Order: sequence, then C-alpha cells, then structure tokens
Amino acid sequence: MEQVDKQEGRDASAMAVDDPWYDATASGRGEEAAVGAPGGGRPDAVPRQRVHSAAEIYLEVQRSPAFQEVRRRYRRFVFPATLAFLLWYLAYVVAATAAPGLMGRPVAGAVNVAMVAGLAQFLTTFLLTWAYARHARLRRDRAALELRWDTQEMTRGVVQP
Repeated sequence: MEQVDKQEGRDASAMAVDDPWYDATASGRGEEAAVGAPGGGRPDAVPRQRVHSAAEIYLEVQRSPAFQEVRRRYRRFVFPATLAFLLWYLAYVVAATAAPGLMGRPVAGAVNVAMVAGLAQFLTTFLLTWAYARHARLRRDRAALELRWDTQEMTRGVVQP
C-alpha cells in the first residue's frame, strides 16, 4: 500500500475518507490533522457548534423514538418465540419422563413418538432461526442501519478523553 501511495504521489495520512466507520485516530493516521482543526483537518468540513461526548450521543440515540421502535420490534418477536420454544422443549422433556408409554409407541417400524418429537426439536430450531432472520431483515435491519449511520455521523467529530 505504501508503494501505491508513493507512486500516486499521495501520503496515506492526507487522504480524506468519507467512510463513517473509518476512525483516523484508531488507525494511527491523521492524528496530526485531527488535533487542531475541526472536521479532522478537512477543508470542506463544517465546524460543529458544540461537541457532545460519545456517551451523550449514545444516550441521545438510545432515548430516540427510532431506537425505541427497533427495540420494540425486536422484543415483540423474541419474547413470544423464546417462550413458545421453551414450552415446546419442556413438553418434550416432561412427556419423555412422565409418559414413557406414549413416547415409546411405534410410529413406523423402529421409529417411535420420542424419536419423531426429538427430530421435531431440531426442525423447530432451524425454523425459528429462519423466522428470526426473516423478521430481522424485514422489520429491523433497515431502521437499525439508519440509526447506526446517524450515530456514526454524530460521533465523527468527537474526541475521546
């Protein structure tokens, strides 16, 4: 990478990066530019009126209606799904211990009710994982990504103490 920068006549620390995930101070580049100038030494940067600490920004985001909506959507899926799965699992365990005659009843050949219910536990796990991923993709991911971008924009000029 150093050769490419030298060939193009650029210094790696002078490159302006528009990526909100880029942290110049963490990478060790751009520290000199970020110390005295607003916007990390970028000439096109708009100076901020008041710089909030990262903790203040994250608390502000946590209190925002958008964040609360993402959390509400998460909880409305996860809590009922977890409760249903635990009840299904406990029903299997209770039936295996309390009703061995029922669980030992043959279904097809050597396959009995306990084996079918045990395999159904695995199937339920995969179905629940699929449903969770689908729910997250359709109902939460876009809103969470927007929150993440907004948070990164707000914390871009924050200098950690």
